[in-house]
Amino acid sequence: MILVTGAAGKTGQAVVRALSARGESARAFVRRAEQVAQLKALGAQEALVGEMLSEADQQRATEGARAVYHIPPNVSPYEVEMGERLIAAAQTTGVQHFVYHSVLRPQIEAMPHHWLKMRVEEALLASGLSFTILQPCAYMQNVAAHERSILERGAYPIPYPPQTRLSLVDLEDVAQAAAIVLTEPDWYNAVVELVGTAGMTQSEVALALSETLARPVEAQVVPLAEWQAQARAARMGEYQIETLSAMFQYYAQQGLSGNPRLLQFLLNRAPTSFAEYIQRTMASAIASQHAAHVAD
Repeated sequence: MILVTGAAGKTGQAVVRALSARGESARAFVRRAEQVAQLKALGAQEALVGEMLSEADQQRATEGARAVYHIPPNVSPYEVEMGERLIAAAQTTGVQHFVYHSVLRPQIEAMPHHWLKMRVEEALLASGLSFTILQPCAYMQNVAAHERSILERGAYPIPYPPQTRLSLVDLEDVAQAAAIVLTEPDWYNAVVELVGTAGMTQSEVALALSETLARPVEAQVVPLAEWQAQARAARMGEYQIETLSAMFQYYAQQGLSGNPRLLQFLLNRAPTSFAEYIQRTMASAIASQHAAHVAD
């Protein structure tokens, strides 16, 4: 049995699907009872409802699990406490392998949520558990979150300059990588960066969108103050707003690029390219729009 925490999020769902595709039994750890049926439909054999800060819930979740894939809540101020308590529960319940979903370059203190992940990595290294640490870069799916703006207005909105260079990775590649390290002992005691592309400027991202979708797309800078106002209007918490703002400011100054070769080696194939991802996802929306226009 493999425990997947944060299983109801987009990463957790993808990992549960990938484990199910390999015939592995997954136990989904979720926060709300209404999420149980959804995770079982995705292939989870079991689903438990609990809180990541509850030691009793963590003990119950790790009991009988051979391995753990820990996906902490996104941009949580309690990431270290959650990670340390889950590691302690894994130690007492006999978990054989602890896999931590970290982030590319966790040692960058200027990005607070990266720095917290480094503290969890440190606790895992000191735990005595067999471990694997996966460090994904930004998801290609983050670009697709702006699909409506891209398709309707040809605008790809970003809260940093067009020359900002970032690496991207397909979430499906991340999930497959997680399933591999959870089921193959060759990846014990390793730290693996999960990078799908070399660093791309946001102008290059927009150009790739334009070429793949066969329509003009331009990177459109959203001033940080405007992004913050939009985030508050959407009821995002102040900690999350401040933390993500710090990340955007770091991106603007330094970017965040990695090397795809490790992921290629792990997957035994080339990682999904950004053009392939867009063709797989947004291109179908354009085809549907075209078909509707022809029908009219």
